Formats: sequence, structure tokens, C-alpha cells
Amino acid sequence: MNMIEYPNRDALMADVAIALAADLRAALEQNETVSFAVPGGTTPGPVFDALSAIDLDWTRVHVLLSDERWVPESNPQSNAALIRKRLLTGHAAAAQFTPYFKSDTDSRSAADALSAELSGLAPLDVLLLGMGADMHTASLFPGSDGLPDALSEDAQMLLPISIDGQDVQRFTLTAPYLRSAKATHVLITGDDKRQAIAVAQNLSPAEAPIQTVLSNASIHWSAT
Repeated sequence: MNMIEYPNRDALMADVAIALAADLRAALEQNETVSFAVPGGTTPGPVFDALSAIDLDWTRVHVLLSDERWVPESNPQSNAALIRKRLLTGHAAAAQFTPYFKSDTDSRSAADALSAELSGLAPLDVLLLGMGADMHTASLFPGSDGLPDALSEDAQMLLPISIDGQDVQRFTLTAPYLRSAKATHVLITGDDKRQAIAVAQNLSPAEAPIQTVLSNASIHWSAT
């Protein structure tokens, strides 16, 4: 694990965009198609804004979501809608993108079909993740229904996840695919998440799912 500290959020977002662009360029020199998995949520928005303005051969980059809520893009909770708005603009509008939600099927059937369709993009070339104070990453939440299957060494690429108290089902890249990424960056802010990272190093992936990727990750952190 490589912990990188920044003086403020603006510096963090700018430098993470530069780091991701460098990793994507390096991957493009080695591969015809490059896989780039990204989170939803509002925190990485400034990273996407900066990254989308960088001139890369985006036509050869295939963007995937680290996780998604099982809702259509018309729903404000849709990560795919956020990615289209914040990342797939400017130069990055030329990237390939595969949303996960399908209105004509259930999440399990979609997970099976998409895993077969997208597994050729593994191992992921570049992976960007966030983390909650509960030490979840992607949609791997401690205690969630489906977590043991998603942590399994032989898990398929994508699986549905259900979380107690949430009426919207989630859909996530599984642990072996997250762990196998060639370049992994985790973006966090706040003292609570810095402490959570420290705690996670001494827990199992079932207790702290972020632990799945820590050994090979660059952790980008600012206090504010």
C-alpha cells in the first residue's frame, strides 16, 4: 500500500487525474484495448472533469463501473448517468462504455450475461475506487447479502448485492477482479477514512472489504 497525502481536496483531485492519465497512457502502449473501472458517487466528480479534458486515445479505452445501483439512468441514483455527465465528455466522450442496468431482465441474469461479455477485459488495466467509513468499496459492504460470493476466489466478474435497509439492489465487480487490477487508486478524504484504512489493514476482507485491494493500491488522501 502506498499512502499519498495532499494538502487539500483540490490538489488531490488534480493529481489523481494526472496519475490516472499516466496509467492509461502506459496501458495504451501495451494493449490494443484498455479497461478502466471507475466508481460513481459525487466525490470523484472533479477527477473525472479533469481527466475528460486530457487528450488520450480514448477510442481504445473501455470504461466500466466498479458498481451500480439497479436503477435506470433516469434515476438520480444511477452511477451510469453520473459517468456520462462527468467523465464521458470532452476528449473522453470517445471512450467505450458499458452500463449495467437492463430493464428487460433481472440483476442476476444481467450479472451472468455481462460477466461473460466483459470478462475479456480482465485483468483491469486501471481501477479507481472510493471507500466508505464502514470500509466498503465498490458495492462490497460488510454484512451484505451476497458478499461471501463476491469475495470468493472463483467469483464471476459481476454479481448483485443486497444491503439491509436499502430498497435498491446493487451490482458490483467482485473481489478477484478488483484485486487483479494492474494499477489501483483509492480516493478518500477526511480523518475518519484515514483511520478506517489503518484499521482495515488488520481485518479480513469480510470485515473490511477495502482490504481486498490494499496491498497493491495507491491511497490518495486529504484531510478536507
